[in-house]
Amino acid sequence: MILRALLAAVAAPIIACGPAGGGLDKSVQQDTVVVFVAASLHNALRPLLDSFTASTGATILTESGGSVEHARKVIELHRVPDLLILADEEVFPRMLAPQHVSWWAAFARNQMVIAFTDRSKAHDSISPLNWVSILTRPGIEVGRSDPTLAPVGYRALALFTLAEGRYQQPGLARRLLDNAPARNVRANAADLAALLAAGELDYIYDYESVARAHGFRFVELPPDVTGPPITYALSIPRLAPHPAAALKLLEYLFSDSVRVKLRAAHIDMLDAPMVTGTGAPSFFSRAAR
Repeated sequence: MILRALLAAVAAPIIACGPAGGGLDKSVQQDTVVVFVAASLHNALRPLLDSFTASTGATILTESGGSVEHARKVIELHRVPDLLILADEEVFPRMLAPQHVSWWAAFARNQMVIAFTDRSKAHDSISPLNWVSILTRPGIEVGRSDPTLAPVGYRALALFTLAEGRYQQPGLARRLLDNAPARNVRANAADLAALLAAGELDYIYDYESVARAHGFRFVELPPDVTGPPITYALSIPRLAPHPAAALKLLEYLFSDSVRVKLRAAHIDMLDAPMVTGTGAPSFFSRAAR
């Protein structure tokens, strides 16, 4: 309920906005696929997209960013991609369905962790038992993502609230927020990871897949602090300019060989996509719910 409320608060003013800008360039060729992809997935997908281009000759144009930010592009700017790959399944029903998409498919899971490096202050003592005292300590630089742009950002806020309840410490959510100040906020999970890798932050609230991909150390938290597992989902929008090309790419991404490669890149792929809505590609039909 906390996550739904946060997402609804983010989405409501966005949906109310009127048109602002034009669509994608109509001169783009039919063998081109425009992909809006969640930043936390971009690095894992990039070599696979390059392989698809090499084998088919198709051109793939990607825009990496926060999932809410991508939804805004569609809603506010009427910039419709061929494929939307987002880091939170809930963005589709809350912001994009039914006007912009008629279906979406959940395909992978993730979870929130506290990532750090060997350069982080107190890195040799932090644990699932004492992380609260360390991440509220003065002088510890903690980063988070923008909750108005990326699911990892509003999930961090939910984590603060859940932690306050679990540890029965009134005011804990505010203290955690205050120690991850605006100067340490970045647009998405990938931008945040770059700051940690550069040593500019001691700790970040980020996805486990991002932490593993960068070789960060991380603290795993109990489910009643992290909330339900994060579910990645994708869709071909109703007004996709190149739906046939997008479908070919989608079939490739769900092939057995690519699923193995994505799991090797720390993406926790589901055994079969879980489809919601109508009009999804036929190869998803057996997984429909």
